[in-house]
Amino acid sequence: MHARHAAVAAGTLLLAATIVVGATQISGEAGYGGVGPNFLPWVVGLALLACGAGLAWQAATGGFRDFDTPSGSERGHWPGFVWVSAGILLNAALITTIGFILSCALCYLLAVRGFKSAEGRLSFTPLSWLADLLVGAAIAAPVYWMFGKLLAINLPGLTTTGWI
Repeated sequence: MHARHAAVAAGTLLLAATIVVGATQISGEAGYGGVGPNFLPWVVGLALLACGAGLAWQAATGGFRDFDTPSGSERGHWPGFVWVSAGILLNAALITTIGFILSCALCYLLAVRGFKSAEGRLSFTPLSWLADLLVGAAIAAPVYWMFGKLLAINLPGLTTTGWI
């Protein structure tokens, strides 16, 4: 038995058991559409149990098979990690201050900086910064509008109009 493979299987089974136990603590009263709030945790827990059982079987019968050759670098790209982390943290910190669209556009901008950095294509020209910021805003704006106008879910906005 491969110890590391068995550890992955055990971790998956432990996570599945935790989710299933948590699902038993949630009320099962049927809600909208005939399913209760515990439906999804049960589905996820049972799916993880099946995956964990499959992983345990593979670990016991020779280890995981058909590995692809790993791609990419042997080590993580720390500058890229910092760019992406900064984007996520700034998004969380600023979403209620500058609104959903601008904070998500900033998150996109910084995440793209991180990915380009990892590929060795990082450019600090103002045009590249502006292009990435505008693409981020072009992605975030329809999402904001869809949640606010179609689904009636309020996201933090820069104004009270519901459009930005």
